[in-house]
Amino acid sequence: MSLSDDVARVLTVLCPMHLTLDASGHVAQVGPTLQKLRPDDRMEGKRFLDIFELIRPRSVAAIEELFTTPGVKLRLQFRDMPRTGFKGVMVPLAPGEGAVVNLSFGFSVLEAVRDYALTAADFSATELTIEMLYLVEAKSAAMEASRSLNTRLQGAMIAAEEQAFTDTLTGLKNRRALNHVLKRLRNAQRPFAVMQLDLDFFKAVNDTHGHAAGDHVLQEVARAMVSETRETDTVARVGGDEFVLVFDRLQDRARLESIADRLIAGVTAPIPFNGKLCQVSASIGSAFYDGVSDMDTATLMSEADMALYAAKHAGRGRHFLYDPDRDGPVPG
Repeated sequence: MSLSDDVARVLTVLCPMHLTLDASGHVAQVGPTLQKLRPDDRMEGKRFLDIFELIRPRSVAAIEELFTTPGVKLRLQFRDMPRTGFKGVMVPLAPGEGAVVNLSFGFSVLEAVRDYALTAADFSATELTIEMLYLVEAKSAAMEASRSLNTRLQGAMIAAEEQAFTDTLTGLKNRRALNHVLKRLRNAQRPFAVMQLDLDFFKAVNDTHGHAAGDHVLQEVARAMVSETRETDTVARVGGDEFVLVFDRLQDRARLESIADRLIAGVTAPIPFNGKLCQVSASIGSAFYDGVSDMDTATLMSEADMALYAAKHAGRGRHFLYDPDRDGPVPG
């Protein structure tokens, strides 16, 4: 094997991103990694400056000028896409014999590895890039693990918060969630209507048919109430057989009365359980917040409560509405 063959073999191993140029500036040999960047376009035989655009040194216009500057440092990039950037150094050989150019990716190594699917085998064994790639890969793995953990923790936190705001028997919101919704709507001065609904004769169901029947009735009533609400509304169970419905931006009295009538009719319908019929009814008291007044939520709930007890005293299975003009509840 000749000396030139030895040199070529050494360059291929130690500098897989090298080029050798002949005296005219044409590529005589190209390292395997550098050629891998353009697998369908052989670089050998092409002019060096036809493949690469020279960025620095800016004063150089011809390859012959580079040959006369030993150890000149280069900044260049591919002329075609992707226009990967390189750092390099050129070492001229004996006069008339061309030069050797060794390239590296510099700070763009990560993009290059991604764009060209490079691996450790594409770099010299002593290349610091390999160490950096290992560090980046380890960092990426750690970040991915951290993101996964954060996602799981966030999911667990959301689940815990959801559980803290949910009535486990009916799946409705609980009193804590209701207070949060009322406070949010009140602070935003959003108009809304609130209904308090109590089941009549619910104790008799428990006493006659057992608590399993009572739980079944509560679940059926919950489904009936949810069917009368929108996604922006809230249905909460705040006691054993006590419920509150909040209707966002609802200020139409006739519409509220229609909802109440349907709720009473739906709850009053007999509910089958284990071959028996459970019979309850509903009393409802409602009140409006207009989004303008300085009324607090406690006062609003007190007005709805007054209307509820007026409905109960009027014979149950009724709907009463608090009328601020009359300073008291009126039949709905």
